[in-house]
Amino acid sequence: FVSRILVIPNYPDLLLSASGDSTLRLWEYKVGEEVYCCHLDSICGSETTKADQKYPVSKLTYCCQDGYVAVLCDSIPTVYIFQLDAIARQLVYREQISLKHKGWDIAFEETGDLWILQECGEAPLQLYRQCDGQWKAVTDDRGLQKMSKYLRDNWAAFEGFVGAESHFSSLYKASFDDMAAYLQKKEERLQQQKKKRQ
Repeated sequence: FVSRILVIPNYPDLLLSASGDSTLRLWEYKVGEEVYCCHLDSICGSETTKADQKYPVSKLTYCCQDGYVAVLCDSIPTVYIFQLDAIARQLVYREQISLKHKGWDIAFEETGDLWILQECGEAPLQLYRQCDGQWKAVTDDRGLQKMSKYLRDNWAAFEGFVGAESHFSSLYKASFDDMAAYLQKKEERLQQQKKKRQ
């Protein structure tokens, strides 16, 4: 399944898609050609101990100014930063921003600053700015302080979402741990179908 799509605003022939198979794909969608594929599990692998962990992307955002793409995976408290190389038609992995809490949303400002909304009543909002080739947290921004206070004062509106399960988990096929039970049920179904035909 596709979890997110984004047409690149300053390269309208390019579309970025993210899928439940842990891939981030760049497309020349008008001609239907995939031009780049990144397997997120090769980048996100250190964030979890489960070997079969899936990394569905819950949020994608793009900054026209420098071509940065920020990616937030479901249930992983990390924002992954890529940069679009439009000429080579690929995404270049730059760095990751580790969060103390689950991320809910991400957005770039026109200035290039990255806002992160996270599941934390005390510090619901974080602001990051590109500085000397790295993304660094900004704490003294008046806009950040004002918005954070507003969110803290109204946190009751968000309480029902704290600790919520992934909304992507139901989109994956169910797997059977007990193959024998599965095969037995399948055989019973086939026998019933056979009896109906007779």
